[in-house]
Amino acid sequence: MSKLKNNETDRLFEAMLSLKNVDEFYDLFEDLCTVKEIRDMSQRLQVAELLSKGNSYQKVSEITSVSSATISRVKRCLDYGTGGYATVLKRLEEKK
Repeated sequence: MSKLKNNETDRLFEAMLSLKNVDEFYDLFEDLCTVKEIRDMSQRLQVAELLSKGNSYQKVSEITSVSSATISRVKRCLDYGTGGYATVLKRLEEKK
C-alpha cells in the first residue's frame, strides 16, 4: 500500500477527479502549488515521455534542461514504480 494513502490524500484526488477540463485544473493547481512545483511536475512528465520513447539521458537533458538526478529518478519510477507514468502516457498517446 502506498505511503501516501490516507483520507486527506484520497480527498485531494477525488477533488481532482471532479474537475471537468484543463482550465479547472489550472485553477486548482495554481491555488495548490507554486509555479515552480507545477513546472517541475510538467517537466517530469516530459522526461518520462522522452525516456519511454528510447531517448538517452543526454538527449533528454538537452531537450528539457533537467538535471541528471531528476532524469534518473523518473527512469527509476518508469522501471520500478507503480506504473502511473505508463498509464498516463498510454492514455495521452491514445488521445492523439
